Amino acid sequence: MSYSSGVVTGVLATAVAAGAAGGGWWLLAGKSAEPAKAAAHPIPASVPHPAKEDQFNTITLTADAEARLAIRTGTVERRTVRRTRAYGGEVLVPMGRAVTVAAPVGGTLKAPSSGVPRAGEAVKACRPVFQLLPLLTPEAQATLSASRVEADGQIRNAQSQLDAAKIALDRAERLLKEEVGSRRMVDEARAQFDLAQKAVEAATARRDLLARVLGEVEKGTTAPLAIDCPEDGVLRTVSALPGQTVPSGAPLFEVVDLATVWVRVPVYVGDRPDLDPDAPAAIGNLAGRPGELTRPANPVPAPPSANPAAGTVDLYYELDNKSTGYSPGQRVGVGLPLKGETEALTVPWAAVLYDLQGGTWVYQRTGERTYNRRRVTVRFAAGDVAVLAAGPPVGTVVVTAGAAELFGTETGFSK
Repeated sequence: MSYSSGVVTGVLATAVAAGAAGGGWWLLAGKSAEPAKAAAHPIPASVPHPAKEDQFNTITLTADAEARLAIRTGTVERRTVRRTRAYGGEVLVPMGRAVTVAAPVGGTLKAPSSGVPRAGEAVKACRPVFQLLPLLTPEAQATLSASRVEADGQIRNAQSQLDAAKIALDRAERLLKEEVGSRRMVDEARAQFDLAQKAVEAATARRDLLARVLGEVEKGTTAPLAIDCPEDGVLRTVSALPGQTVPSGAPLFEVVDLATVWVRVPVYVGDRPDLDPDAPAAIGNLAGRPGELTRPANPVPAPPSANPAAGTVDLYYELDNKSTGYSPGQRVGVGLPLKGETEALTVPWAAVLYDLQGGTWVYQRTGERTYNRRRVTVRFAAGDVAVLAAGPPVGTVVVTAGAAELFGTETGFSK
């Protein structure tokens, strides 16, 4: 073998040995990397028996526990409901129901025998609130004195006519009894006597009225005039006191009739086209909690008013206030119905429960004394029902009384 042949042979042998060593290393490195790779990406979780929401929230009661809870149930229904929108309203005194009473003439005020009622007190119509002693000028005194003298003369004249009519009636009756006169003469005489008697009564009443008004003329006053309450209501203000001298036209008191009140509702102008203007409103507390008692109020025409700064227009509703006792200026919650009706899934509002995160649930009865908590999605409340966007199917029996106790039992707050 030559020198060059030996060199080539050595190089080839060295290359073969290096390749064999590299292949062995690659095999060993690949086998050791597979466990490391598997250990770097473990399985996130292992759940042998996954729980479903409609399976693990189940409560089974004993007969005694169910009786003690007094559980009552309702059903899921599909019904036609009208949606309402909540607003704030203000109670007002209706126009024409506030009356201010003023002094008819100048004079001195005096308290009636029952005393002057205080502001805020309920008063009846025709109850005297004040007595007014009018102040007479010399000209008025002379006129009243002349009228009294004239009234006395009218009484004397009417009495004379009555005496004459009495004589004529007696004569006609006597002639009829003697069969000389006729029944017609007696009837005519009796009619004249009755007319004369009425004239005497009228003249006497006029004289008594003047005497009562005149009183002690020489002292410059007349008999007290009763200032009565014009209608049933509540005294809102009393502007004068007994013993005070007031001029003619001075306000004395104001009475308001609160048997019926108005409710003014400022509504955003963009909402007005969606509201039903002819439907009654529901008046309740300002908080407007679903399911609470409300009272109907009918729309009433009123002078138009609006607030350009707030972009609102006022709607007015009339509310019966005999048993509720709303006060003028009181703020109330108002539910105004929207146009149109919709058919939706509903449950009694008493069946809806809220959890700590604000989720809404109901308990459905799945068997004898067995109840299951089901999630529902509430769209809005309409009176005493909750309208659902998602929930159990129609006909599902849900708990309406005792649901809170079931929730406490399930979460461990009660036994």
